[in-house]
Amino acid sequence: MGWCDDPISKDYNKLIRFPFKYNAEKLYRRDNIYDIILVLNYNFNPIIKNKGSAVFIHVAKRNYKLTEGCVAVKKKDLKRIVKQISKKTIIKIY
Repeated sequence: MGWCDDPISKDYNKLIRFPFKYNAEKLYRRDNIYDIILVLNYNFNPIIKNKGSAVFIHVAKRNYKLTEGCVAVKKKDLKRIVKQISKKTIIKIY
């Protein structure tokens, strides 16, 4: 599985399967930061090319190293968040 971040593709800012001929981020990583992913509702309705894609809440790297535009938290905290949210939950990031 992956997430298309290539604005040339009709699947831009969508979940995809590999093999895939356009640029996409692999959602399987050895560092396990994508073990749990919450996809935030950014640039979805409508999807605007080059506006950005894939804003996730995911597992933090050791020492909370920087993300590339996502939000990262400890795995135990992310598990707690997952138990408390629903499709109606609104997440605001300041």
